[in-house]
Amino acid sequence: MSEQARPQRSSEKAQRIRVRFARSAEATAIGHLDVSRRWEAAFSGAGIVLSYSQGNRPTPRITLAAGLAAGVTSEGELLDVILAELTDPARLIERVRPHLPPGVDALDAREVGLGLPSLPTLVRWADYEVDVCTDDIAVLRASVDAFLAEANHPWVDMRGEKRREYDLRALVQDIRVEPLCEADSRPRERAARLSMRLRSDEIGVGRPDQVVKALGLDEPSRIHRLRLIVSETSPAHDAWRRRGRYAV
Repeated sequence: MSEQARPQRSSEKAQRIRVRFARSAEATAIGHLDVSRRWEAAFSGAGIVLSYSQGNRPTPRITLAAGLAAGVTSEGELLDVILAELTDPARLIERVRPHLPPGVDALDAREVGLGLPSLPTLVRWADYEVDVCTDDIAVLRASVDAFLAEANHPWVDMRGEKRREYDLRALVQDIRVEPLCEADSRPRERAARLSMRLRSDEIGVGRPDQVVKALGLDEPSRIHRLRLIVSETSPAHDAWRRRGRYAV
């Protein structure tokens, strides 16, 4: 794109678009900050005029909903982008898709209100598919039922020299167990799929690998994020409503 044709940076806020996108195994090594940069490059390559912050170092108003752990695939990632010019969301997807890096695919987009709180503050839960090995699926189901029946499950997370203690049970809403089948629908030996809904908000972020470990299982063979569940109001707004500050 020539210098004359390159879209000019603008601080105007004309429209906020929420994009759902996928990350395959080919893109699992891309870090959180790099994902944002890759999207910025894709929007620029597609000629989409982004809104930039003001100041000495303007940055595009692109916000990712939540980080994705290394090695985890997804079909439910979300980002909000604020544009300086009105654009049809479906057309935006068509234009940006060819400019995305391998392993990243734009799935759909919709317009959301400019006045909504920042996207990361709206995330509440994340749904995962987790494939594991088990000697007995009935025993696994009993382990899951026992875990869900606990009032709390103290957990220690060690990352290098950092030690963090918390209640793992508080980060898990639900777990379901299903046999993992081949394409011809025959169950695969010693394989099961755990469908998990884990917390992802200001209280804490549930990690599927830690839940698997708490159930006494080996490392999962696959972790895939299906969706992020968002609220239309921030946690602070919800708290004020519970205290009667906002009309219901």
